[in-house]
Amino acid sequence: MKLALLASPTSLAQSAARLLRKQVDWVPVDEADTLVALGGDGFMLQVLHDMLDARLTPGARKLPVFGMNRGTVGFLMNDWRAQALIERISCAKSFAVTPLAMTVTTVAGETVSHPAINEVSLLRETRQTARIQVSVDDRVAIPELVCDGVLVATPAGSTAYNLSAKGPILPLASSLVALTPISPFRPRRWGGAILPDSTRIDLKVLDPGHRPVSAVADQVEVRNVAHVSVSIDRARALTLLFDPSHALDERIAMEQFLS
Repeated sequence: MKLALLASPTSLAQSAARLLRKQVDWVPVDEADTLVALGGDGFMLQVLHDMLDARLTPGARKLPVFGMNRGTVGFLMNDWRAQALIERISCAKSFAVTPLAMTVTTVAGETVSHPAINEVSLLRETRQTARIQVSVDDRVAIPELVCDGVLVATPAGSTAYNLSAKGPILPLASSLVALTPISPFRPRRWGGAILPDSTRIDLKVLDPGHRPVSAVADQVEVRNVAHVSVSIDRARALTLLFDPSHALDERIAMEQFLS
């Protein structure tokens, strides 16, 4: 097993990295077959995005990642333990995480594309509400959604911003995405939709000049958007590794019972 170590720049993660470097014969990332990431959920998302953008592994190699929590929440991470790391990775359960592909057309006519592992969200840029037309597979589902915003979440991301916006929790193996409004004003009672992950969702900003909207793919923001298309990108699936007793699918399912 050829392991490469990546650590967040925080003091907690760097301290853990120093300890692990004494216990394991690490290799450079371009020689590894598995990555070990130390940090929080934000750092894990950064590592995964670096692989999607081919900045981390040459030739766009997508290595499985075993994360250990040296951050705050650590939902995408395993518990931190320095002992028996190789044995833990050998027994780990793998999960495929399929990102969303966001394609944005700005008011100026520029086309921008970014992947999203958790969610793609549209958010109003000013105090005025956004007005967004929602289409599903080329069919207009909501002619005008008046809201603070709207988001599309993957199962892996359904317990993040989506849950805070009162969206549904999606089982990891469900092959679904959540379409969730953020503070909807009209139609007031629309609570969102659960859609097959084969669906393409188009979000058209109806008054971008007077009611500007930004689009955010995880941590990357594009401002003054006119149109956003969102779909699952199966060709860019990533693999996360978890202790069998700490598996991601079980953690997502149990979130439904937390108050």
